Amino acid sequence: MPVSDLVAPLSAAEVEALVLSLRVAGVATLATLPAAVGLGWILARGRFPGKWLVEAAVSLPLVLPPVVTGLALLLLFGSRGPLGSLLADVFGVSLLFHWTGAALAAGIMALPLMVRPIRLAIEGVDRGLEQAAATLGAPPAFVFFSVVLPLALPGVIAGTLLGFARAFGEFGATVTFVGAIPGETRTLPVAIYGALQGVDGETSALRLALISIAVAVIALVGTEAVSRVLGRQSVVA
Repeated sequence: MPVSDLVAPLSAAEVEALVLSLRVAGVATLATLPAAVGLGWILARGRFPGKWLVEAAVSLPLVLPPVVTGLALLLLFGSRGPLGSLLADVFGVSLLFHWTGAALAAGIMALPLMVRPIRLAIEGVDRGLEQAAATLGAPPAFVFFSVVLPLALPGVIAGTLLGFARAFGEFGATVTFVGAIPGETRTLPVAIYGALQGVDGETSALRLALISIAVAVIALVGTEAVSRVLGRQSVVA
Protein backbone atom coordinates (compact mmCIF):
# COMPACT_ATOMS: atom_id res chain seq x y z
CA MET A 1 0.00 0.00 0.00
CA PRO A 2 1.56 3.34 -1.02
CA VAL A 3 2.33 5.69 1.83
CA SER A 4 0.84 8.52 -0.22
CA ASP A 5 -2.58 6.88 0.08
CA LEU A 6 -2.33 6.92 3.89
CA VAL A 7 -1.36 10.57 4.13
CA ALA A 8 -3.85 11.78 1.53
CA PRO A 9 -6.60 14.14 2.74
CA LEU A 10 -9.60 12.42 4.28
CA SER A 11 -12.65 12.00 2.12
CA ALA A 12 -15.92 13.74 2.95
CA ALA A 13 -17.35 10.49 4.32
CA GLU A 14 -14.27 9.91 6.50
CA VAL A 15 -14.39 13.46 7.88
CA GLU A 16 -18.10 13.02 8.57
CA ALA A 17 -17.44 9.82 10.55
CA LEU A 18 -14.59 11.44 12.48
CA VAL A 19 -16.60 14.54 13.40
CA LEU A 20 -19.57 12.41 14.41
CA SER A 21 -17.36 10.23 16.62
CA LEU A 22 -15.92 13.28 18.35
CA ARG A 23 -19.43 14.63 18.90
CA VAL A 24 -20.79 11.34 20.22
CA ALA A 25 -17.79 10.71 22.47
CA GLY A 26 -17.82 14.26 23.83
CA VAL A 27 -21.53 14.24 24.66
CA ALA A 28 -21.33 10.71 26.08
CA THR A 29 -18.39 11.62 28.33
CA LEU A 30 -19.89 14.87 29.63
CA ALA A 31 -23.30 13.28 30.22
CA THR A 32 -21.78 10.27 32.01
CA LEU A 33 -19.30 12.22 34.16
CA PRO A 34 -21.76 13.28 36.93
CA ALA A 35 -22.97 9.68 37.30
CA ALA A 36 -19.37 8.43 37.32
CA VAL A 37 -18.40 10.90 40.07
CA GLY A 38 -21.47 10.00 42.10
CA LEU A 39 -20.88 6.27 41.76
CA GLY A 40 -17.20 6.71 42.53
CA TRP A 41 -18.07 8.52 45.76
CA ILE A 42 -20.71 5.94 46.73
CA LEU A 43 -18.34 3.03 46.14
CA ALA A 44 -15.44 4.77 47.89
CA ARG A 45 -17.31 6.02 50.96
CA GLY A 46 -20.57 4.11 51.07
CA ARG A 47 -21.23 1.33 53.57
CA PHE A 48 -24.55 -0.32 52.82
CA PRO A 49 -26.06 -3.78 52.17
CA GLY A 50 -25.82 -4.84 48.56
CA LYS A 51 -22.86 -2.64 47.74
CA TRP A 52 -21.37 -5.52 45.81
CA LEU A 53 -24.40 -5.49 43.53
CA VAL A 54 -23.72 -1.86 42.65
CA GLU A 55 -20.06 -2.69 41.98
CA ALA A 56 -21.08 -5.61 39.78
CA ALA A 57 -23.63 -3.52 37.86
CA VAL A 58 -21.05 -0.79 37.20
CA SER A 59 -18.49 -3.31 35.94
CA LEU A 60 -20.97 -5.34 33.90
CA PRO A 61 -20.39 -3.54 30.56
CA LEU A 62 -16.70 -4.49 30.80
CA VAL A 63 -17.39 -8.23 30.82
CA LEU A 64 -20.53 -8.46 28.70
CA PRO A 65 -20.17 -8.69 24.92
CA PRO A 66 -20.93 -5.19 23.60
CA VAL A 67 -23.59 -6.68 21.34
CA VAL A 68 -25.47 -7.86 24.44
CA THR A 69 -25.35 -4.33 25.87
CA GLY A 70 -26.66 -3.00 22.56
CA LEU A 71 -29.46 -5.56 22.57
CA ALA A 72 -30.42 -4.57 26.11
CA LEU A 73 -30.55 -0.92 25.03
CA LEU A 74 -32.67 -1.90 22.04
CA LEU A 75 -35.14 -3.74 24.27
CA LEU A 76 -35.31 -0.85 26.75
CA PHE A 77 -35.17 2.17 24.46
CA GLY A 78 -36.62 0.75 21.25
CA SER A 79 -39.97 1.92 19.95
CA ARG A 80 -41.71 -0.86 21.90
CA GLY A 81 -39.41 -0.77 24.91
CA PRO A 82 -40.65 0.61 28.23
CA LEU A 83 -38.24 3.54 28.33
CA GLY A 84 -38.34 4.17 24.60
CA SER A 85 -42.12 4.39 24.49
CA LEU A 86 -42.09 6.63 27.58
CA LEU A 87 -39.65 9.05 26.00
CA ALA A 88 -41.66 9.08 22.78
CA ASP A 89 -45.04 9.60 24.46
CA VAL A 90 -43.98 12.18 27.05
CA PHE A 91 -41.15 14.08 25.36
CA GLY A 92 -41.51 13.12 21.72
CA VAL A 93 -37.91 11.87 21.72
CA SER A 94 -36.57 8.72 20.10
CA LEU A 95 -33.03 7.48 20.61
CA LEU A 96 -33.31 4.68 18.10
CA PHE A 97 -31.29 5.24 14.90
CA HIS A 98 -30.22 8.66 16.18
CA TRP A 99 -26.81 10.00 17.22
CA THR A 100 -28.08 10.55 20.76
CA GLY A 101 -28.67 6.80 20.96
CA ALA A 102 -25.06 6.27 19.90
CA ALA A 103 -24.01 8.64 22.69
CA LEU A 104 -26.08 6.65 25.20
CA ALA A 105 -24.45 3.39 24.12
CA ALA A 106 -20.98 4.96 24.23
CA GLY A 107 -21.60 6.46 27.67
CA ILE A 108 -22.72 3.15 29.15
CA MET A 109 -19.68 1.37 27.76
CA ALA A 110 -17.38 4.12 29.06
CA LEU A 111 -18.87 4.31 32.55
CA PRO A 112 -16.82 1.51 34.19
CA LEU A 113 -13.53 2.99 32.99
CA MET A 114 -14.55 6.38 34.35
CA VAL A 115 -15.71 5.16 37.75
CA ARG A 116 -12.58 3.20 38.68
CA PRO A 117 -9.96 6.01 38.71
CA ILE A 118 -12.48 8.40 40.30
CA ARG A 119 -13.20 5.88 43.05
CA LEU A 120 -9.49 5.29 43.71
CA ALA A 121 -8.86 9.04 43.86
CA ILE A 122 -11.66 9.59 46.37
CA GLU A 123 -10.43 6.67 48.47
CA GLY A 124 -7.05 8.40 48.56
CA VAL A 125 -8.48 11.57 50.08
CA ASP A 126 -7.72 11.85 53.80
CA ARG A 127 -10.95 11.39 55.70
CA GLY A 128 -9.56 13.56 58.48
CA LEU A 129 -9.93 16.56 56.20
CA GLU A 130 -13.58 15.74 55.64
CA GLN A 131 -14.17 15.25 59.33
CA ALA A 132 -12.47 18.54 60.14
CA ALA A 133 -14.67 20.39 57.68
CA ALA A 134 -17.77 18.69 59.07
CA THR A 135 -16.72 19.59 62.61
CA LEU A 136 -16.61 23.25 61.57
CA GLY A 137 -20.23 22.96 60.52
CA ALA A 138 -19.85 22.48 56.78
CA PRO A 139 -22.76 20.54 55.23
CA PRO A 140 -21.94 17.27 53.42
CA ALA A 141 -22.45 18.76 49.95
CA PHE A 142 -20.05 21.63 50.75
CA VAL A 143 -17.48 19.17 52.09
CA PHE A 144 -17.70 17.12 48.92
CA PHE A 145 -17.39 20.01 46.46
CA SER A 146 -14.84 22.05 48.40
CA VAL A 147 -12.65 19.31 49.91
CA VAL A 148 -13.13 15.89 48.31
CA LEU A 149 -13.64 16.82 44.68
CA PRO A 150 -10.65 19.21 44.36
CA LEU A 151 -8.33 16.64 45.92
CA ALA A 152 -9.73 13.87 43.70
CA LEU A 153 -9.56 16.03 40.56
CA PRO A 154 -6.59 14.15 39.00
CA GLY A 155 -8.63 10.93 39.19
CA VAL A 156 -11.65 12.67 37.71
CA ILE A 157 -9.52 13.95 34.82
CA ALA A 158 -7.99 10.52 34.28
CA GLY A 159 -11.43 8.91 34.27
CA THR A 160 -12.71 11.51 31.84
CA LEU A 161 -9.85 10.86 29.41
CA LEU A 162 -10.30 7.10 29.58
CA GLY A 163 -14.04 7.45 29.19
CA PHE A 164 -13.66 9.67 26.13
CA ALA A 165 -11.26 7.21 24.50
CA ARG A 166 -13.61 4.30 25.21
CA ALA A 167 -16.62 6.21 23.92
CA PHE A 168 -14.69 7.25 20.81
CA GLY A 169 -13.88 3.64 20.01
CA GLU A 170 -17.28 2.12 20.81
CA PHE A 171 -18.62 -0.20 18.09
CA GLY A 172 -20.60 -3.27 19.14
CA ALA A 173 -23.30 -1.71 21.30
CA THR A 174 -23.63 1.23 18.92
CA VAL A 175 -24.17 -0.73 15.72
CA THR A 176 -26.60 -3.10 17.49
CA PHE A 177 -28.66 -0.30 19.01
CA VAL A 178 -28.68 2.46 16.39
CA GLY A 179 -27.27 0.89 13.25
CA ALA A 180 -24.87 2.47 10.75
CA ILE A 181 -26.68 5.43 9.21
CA PRO A 182 -24.27 7.81 7.39
CA GLY A 183 -24.15 11.20 9.07
CA GLU A 184 -26.27 10.02 12.00
CA THR A 185 -24.87 6.86 13.63
CA ARG A 186 -21.98 5.91 11.33
CA THR A 187 -19.18 6.68 13.78
CA LEU A 188 -15.50 6.10 13.05
CA PRO A 189 -15.38 2.46 14.28
CA VAL A 190 -18.54 1.68 12.30
CA ALA A 191 -16.99 3.35 9.24
CA ILE A 192 -13.87 1.18 9.64
CA TYR A 193 -15.99 -1.97 9.68
CA GLY A 194 -17.99 -0.78 6.70
CA ALA A 195 -14.84 0.02 4.74
CA LEU A 196 -13.48 -3.47 5.34
CA GLN A 197 -16.70 -4.97 3.97
CA GLY A 198 -16.45 -3.00 0.71
CA VAL A 199 -14.22 -3.37 -2.30
CA ASP A 200 -10.81 -1.67 -2.02
CA GLY A 201 -11.71 -0.27 1.36
CA GLU A 202 -8.54 -1.32 3.14
CA THR A 203 -6.85 2.05 2.69
CA SER A 204 -9.76 3.98 4.16
CA ALA A 205 -10.07 1.49 7.01
CA LEU A 206 -6.35 1.75 7.81
CA ARG A 207 -6.38 5.56 7.78
CA LEU A 208 -9.36 5.69 10.13
CA ALA A 209 -7.76 3.02 12.31
CA LEU A 210 -4.60 5.12 12.63
CA ILE A 211 -6.72 8.07 13.77
CA SER A 212 -8.43 5.86 16.34
CA ILE A 213 -5.06 4.60 17.59
CA ALA A 214 -3.78 8.19 17.89
CA VAL A 215 -6.79 9.20 20.01
CA ALA A 216 -6.32 6.15 22.25
CA VAL A 217 -2.60 6.82 22.70
CA ILE A 218 -3.20 10.49 23.56
CA ALA A 219 -5.80 9.47 26.14
CA LEU A 220 -3.54 6.85 27.71
CA VAL A 221 -0.54 9.20 27.83
CA GLY A 222 -2.73 11.88 29.40
CA THR A 223 -4.06 9.41 31.94
CA GLU A 224 -0.53 8.31 32.86
CA ALA A 225 0.56 11.92 33.27
CA VAL A 226 -2.38 12.65 35.54
CA SER A 227 -1.67 9.48 37.53
CA ARG A 228 1.92 10.63 38.10
CA VAL A 229 0.63 13.97 39.38
CA LEU A 230 -1.74 12.12 41.69
CA GLY A 231 1.11 9.96 42.95
CA ARG A 232 3.32 12.96 43.69
CA GLN A 233 0.49 14.66 45.55
CA SER A 234 0.01 11.54 47.67
CA VAL A 235 3.71 11.46 48.53
CA VAL A 236 3.73 15.13 49.51
CA ALA A 237 0.62 14.66 51.65
